[in-house]
This record gives sequence, C-alpha cells and structure tokens, in this order.
Amino acid sequence: MSKRTAVIGGGAAGMMAAIMASENGGSIDLYEKNEKLGKKLFITGKGRCNITNDCDTEELLKNVVTNPKFLYSAFYGFDSRMTQDFFRGLGLRMKVERGNRVFPVSDHSSDVIRVLERCLCEKEVKVFLNTPVKEICFGEDGSVEGIIAEGKKYLYDSVVVATGGCSYPSTGSTGDGYQFAESCGMAVTERIPSLVPLVVREEFVKELQGLSLKNVEAVVYDGKREIYRDFGEMLFTHFGVSGPLILSASSYVAKILGKRELKLVIDLKPALTGEQLDRRVLRDFESGRNKQFGNILTKLLPAKLIPVVVSRSGILPEKKVHDITKEERQSLTALLKNFDLTVTALRGFQEAVITKGGVSVKEINPSTMESKKHNGLYFAGEVLDLDALTGGFNLQIAWATGALCGRHIAERNGGFDELQYSD
Repeated sequence: MSKRTAVIGGGAAGMMAAIMASENGGSIDLYEKNEKLGKKLFITGKGRCNITNDCDTEELLKNVVTNPKFLYSAFYGFDSRMTQDFFRGLGLRMKVERGNRVFPVSDHSSDVIRVLERCLCEKEVKVFLNTPVKEICFGEDGSVEGIIAEGKKYLYDSVVVATGGCSYPSTGSTGDGYQFAESCGMAVTERIPSLVPLVVREEFVKELQGLSLKNVEAVVYDGKREIYRDFGEMLFTHFGVSGPLILSASSYVAKILGKRELKLVIDLKPALTGEQLDRRVLRDFESGRNKQFGNILTKLLPAKLIPVVVSRSGILPEKKVHDITKEERQSLTALLKNFDLTVTALRGFQEAVITKGGVSVKEINPSTMESKKHNGLYFAGEVLDLDALTGGFNLQIAWATGALCGRHIAERNGGFDELQYSD
C-alpha cells in the first residue's frame, strides 16, 4: 500500500512540495482553503510574479535577512538555476530584468500558476479546493497520523504545512500554520509585517504623496547606530514612505519599531559629494541671481519637492538669490544630502509582502524541513521564521524549502528520481 501525504496550502511552497513528493508514485493530496490555487502567487511582483533571482547561492543567502544559515541545504539543493530549469521544463518562458529579477516572458503570474497546476495534474496529485484543514492528528508516539477536514479524520503518513504567513490575509494567509505548530508544542516566534511601507511623523509627506524618487540613498539610524543603508527607488505616500528601497529597509527595522522611533536620512543627490553639490547649487544661483529662491530649484529637484525643501531650508522663498549667504547655501546643500524623516511605525499585514517571524527554525531539521519533535510533520515557505529582501528571494525560499521537504518525503516513501519533464 502506497504511503499517503497531505500538503496543507496551495501556494508556491505547497505546490512545489506536492510535485516533488509525488515522484515515487505515492498518494499526494493537496488541501487549499481558497477557491483556487496560488492566490497570493497571483499578486506577487505586482501581478507579474518575480519567480526568483538569477544569482548564485551565496548571493541568495546574502539577501536572506532572518536565519540564512538554516537555508544552506535548501538553497544548495534547489538553487535559482534549478528553479529556472524546473519551470523551463514545465514549458514556462522566462526573462531576466534589472537586479537579476526573473519573470515570465508574458508578465502574467497566471502563467506560472497554470504550469504548476498542469504539473500537479500530470503527477496525479489530488487537489481539494475550498477545503480548510482544521487539525493535524498525531499518534501516541508523536508521529503524524492524519488531518481533520470537513469534520472528518483522514489518515496520512506525512503532512506538509505550507500555509503561508499573515501578509495579505485576503489571500487566505491568516496564520493557520502557526496554530498547527503551537497546538503540537512547537515554538513560534513573534510575527511582524515585513517588506512593508513605513509611517513617518512629519506632516509634510502628505504634500509629497505620489512622488517617486529614483537613484537616491536611504540610511536608517537607531540613535547613532546605522542599521540600514542602500541605494534605489522610493515613493512618498499620505502616511510616509514606500517603494523598493523602503520595503527592504523595513526588513531591518521591523523588530525595533514599536519600541522606539528611528531616523531615516535620504541623500537626494548621492552621485555628488557635498562639495560637488555645493558647486552645482552655486552655478544655479549665479545663473539666476535675480530670481527668488523659491523659483531657482527647478533644475535640481522635482516640482513637488521644491516647496518642502524651501520650507525646511529656513530661507524665505521670496528672498533674492543674490542675497543668499554662503552659510545659507551650504545649509541647503546639507539638507539635500541629509533629508531626514522620523519613522514611527510599520504599516500592517494588509500591506506587507511577507511575514517576519514564524515557526522557529530551531524546531526544524534544515536538511529535510521535518519537525524535530514530530515524525512525518514538515513545514515549508513563509510559515517558517525566514524572510529575505525584495527581488525574488522570498519566492526562492518557498520553492527551495518546498522542494527539499517534498524530496525527503519521496525518498522516505520509496525513492526519488530526478524530475523528467516534456516541453
């Protein structure tokens, strides 16, 4: 009699785990409480699905913020190249964009989900939609015995928990996996929104709402200690700041915010040193000596930002440029290089790309993704206390951990053969 496996959660990690676990012909059932598979996958990458990052394993690990060492086996066993080979084998055409981000050529996440669904069908994985799992059952020795769904108990030899985190709860990510873990005595760390916009105290950000800044540098300070520095694109919102640069910053500040405020310093002209920028400002001032200060910054700054910079400079907007002192000009230069904001909080899980925190990796065997306490119980994907920066790294965690636990189940059930796909 073939051994039976239940995978709870039809997202990236769950579908990958089910496909890999099916390799020896065992009976694999995939339970999804939504009406369709891949609901969160559908909205990733703004609906384009940033599948992975086309980099080597060491670079993958560098972009993992929480518990990167835990992922050695998963990433070396199923790295970015293997992820791309896997999807290429399923017939998905891909492209690499700026920052080594990998997307489907079609720019449609639905195509990624479609090839996974087709593969599940070919592997004869049974998919149960609109079927939430309520409980995982264990025998007297603590080994997995089965699950309870639809008011009935179903017997299984292995159960994979791939239920996601708390981010975007409208997609079904409501923390079920944490409850499964805690109910069987496993530790779960604090859950915090991550890759999420930041709230700032300054009211003037409302005036900047919708303004996108490219090629700026952001530094976050906790007192005098620098905790984040990077270069890229950001966006002002009615409550604070967002954009790729800021979302990455949130990964580093998440556990501090709530305890104290932090300082965000934006260098609006990072390509220029302070002296070079001062000379640039001086040239603009000399060419428009008779203009008012409020009208001289159009070549230097976006129109929306000018009134705020003028106000923060302390220089009267109607002051003639030829009357501005050297000290005032240098103060303006310093402001452009150090445009500071006070970060007070994170936005909530409704806007978070991922969850920081989750099932403690100390409870999990990193070589198999199996619980150290319960034989036959596996965890994969965002439900674990793992998170990374933007750029396809979090989906790579999902693919790699799903593949690792699926392969181990296949080996345990009778052997794992390298996947063979037809174009």
